[in-house]
Amino acid sequence: MLSVVLPTYNEEDNIESAYKSIREVLIPEGIEFELVYVNDGSKDKSYEKICELSKKVGDAKILGVSFSRNFGKEAAILAGLANATGDVCAVMDCDLQHPASTLVEMYRLWEQGFEVIEGVKHSRGKENPLYRGFARLFYKLISHAAGVDMARASDFKMLDRKVVDEYVKLPERNIFFRALSSWMGYKSITVEFDVEQRKSGSSKWSLDSLVRYAVGSISSFSTAPMQLITLSGVFFFVFSFVLGIQSLIRWFSGNALEGFTTVILLILIIGSLIMVSLGIIGFYMARIYEEIKHRPRYIVDEIIRNQK
Repeated sequence: MLSVVLPTYNEEDNIESAYKSIREVLIPEGIEFELVYVNDGSKDKSYEKICELSKKVGDAKILGVSFSRNFGKEAAILAGLANATGDVCAVMDCDLQHPASTLVEMYRLWEQGFEVIEGVKHSRGKENPLYRGFARLFYKLISHAAGVDMARASDFKMLDRKVVDEYVKLPERNIFFRALSSWMGYKSITVEFDVEQRKSGSSKWSLDSLVRYAVGSISSFSTAPMQLITLSGVFFFVFSFVLGIQSLIRWFSGNALEGFTTVILLILIIGSLIMVSLGIIGFYMARIYEEIKHRPRYIVDEIIRNQK
C-alpha cells in the first residue's frame, strides 16, 4: 500500500481536491493507498475538513493527525511518516503544486527496486524574482554543504518503508527532510516534474519565514557558517600582516602615514566581523541548547482514522 503524506497548514479549500486528484490517478492504476493529512496548527477549518472527508470516503484510508499548535513543515512531514502504515510513503504538498500524476511514475520505479525516488523540479512555475534568486542562493549553499546537488530539490519524494523507518529513528531535533533523504543513501533515482499552480489559496511562506527556514536548515545540516568564520579570520590575518609590513617599511623610510582614517576603518571592519562571528557561534550554541533539552519535535492533539 502507498501512504501519501500531506502536510497541511490553512488549506481548507484543498483538502478534498487533493483527495480527488490523487484518487483519480491511483485508482485506475490499481494502487491501494491511504492519505495522511497532518494539520500543522491551522487557523482555518482544515482539520474539520479532514474529519468530514474521513467520514464520507469509503474507497481509501484517511488518517488525520492534528498538532496542538504550529510546529512547522519538517515536524509535519516527520509525524506523517511516523503514522503512515504503507509499504512505501510519498510526501507531497496539499496544494497540489506537486502533480499527483507523478505518483504513478514514482510508484512504478519503487516496484522496480528503487528505495528513494526524488522529485526534482523541471520548472519552478510562476515565482517572485526575489524569491527565485534567494532560492538559488540557498540551494547553492546547501548543495556545497551536503555534497549533493540540490539545485532542483523538493520535498516531493517517495520512500521505501525501511528508509522511512530509519528516517523516523533519527534522534536530532532540528531536521531537514529535503537533504537528509539524500544523505541517508539507499538506491535512489530522480523524477522530473513541473511545479503546478495552486488549486486554491495563496502561499503561506513569507520572505521572513523563508529566510528563517533557510538559516535553520543550513545550520541543522552543515557547519559551513562556522568554517566561514575561520576563513574570514585567515583572510584578515593575511591582510593585517601585509598592512603591517607596509607600515613598518614606510615608518623606517620616514614616510609614516597619519593613519587616522585607516585605523577607524580597520576597527569598524574587524569589530563587525567579530560581532557577526559571535552571532553565528551563538546561533549554533542555541541549536545545541535546543537539542539537549530533548523536547518533542511535535505534540499530537488528536488523531482520526477511518477504515477502508
